[in-house]
Amino acid sequence: MTVPEGLGGWGDLPFFRRDWPALAARLQAEPGAVLPPAEQRFAALALTPPQAVRAVILGQDPYPTPGHANGLAFSVAPGVALPRSLANIYREMDEDLGARPRDGDLSHWARQGVLLLNTALSVPAGGAGGHARWGWDALVREVLAEAAARRPLALILWGAHAQKAAAGLPGTGHLRIETAHPSPLSARRGFFGSRPFSRVNDWLAARGEVPIDWANAKAGAAT
Repeated sequence: MTVPEGLGGWGDLPFFRRDWPALAARLQAEPGAVLPPAEQRFAALALTPPQAVRAVILGQDPYPTPGHANGLAFSVAPGVALPRSLANIYREMDEDLGARPRDGDLSHWARQGVLLLNTALSVPAGGAGGHARWGWDALVREVLAEAAARRPLALILWGAHAQKAAAGLPGTGHLRIETAHPSPLSARRGFFGSRPFSRVNDWLAARGEVPIDWANAKAGAAT
């Protein structure tokens, strides 16, 4: 099984030689639908190459509802109703920045260097967590280590799962924002009021870097 196309520098990671052939065969053998569609499975890596990563947001597994997952953690395509976690993310952004994007498409974050990576890159339709133990964690460890070794990163780690996945990264000077997950079950336990978006931008500005346009103001943010 060949390395997926369009991965740039990520395609050189050992995972794609060592683990991907067996995992790809297992995905092909799944009897039901697998989300996101194969052509979107590595969208996070394709849109944010190693040298471009400035910030990381870790999700768990893709949305299990058909039509939702698009390969970017927490993101959905334009026109799709906001899942509850993303609605809470936007609620916090409104409080933090006074604006939010007009729809649930977060690809504009990815193009600014925000790696929107799930800790599993596939899920069976309707089966949340169904591929969580299939070996995707090996890829996630390699991706995070590669990005962290290149430069200090802003790590937005919502929930214990993301915090555990990002433990022990190489390099120094990383910004770690660790709060509860934005899901309706936990958002009131420390996610609301955490102001992650302005904190990342303040950190980037202090480093002399361009802040991230979280609300997609260039396209016309919702206010």
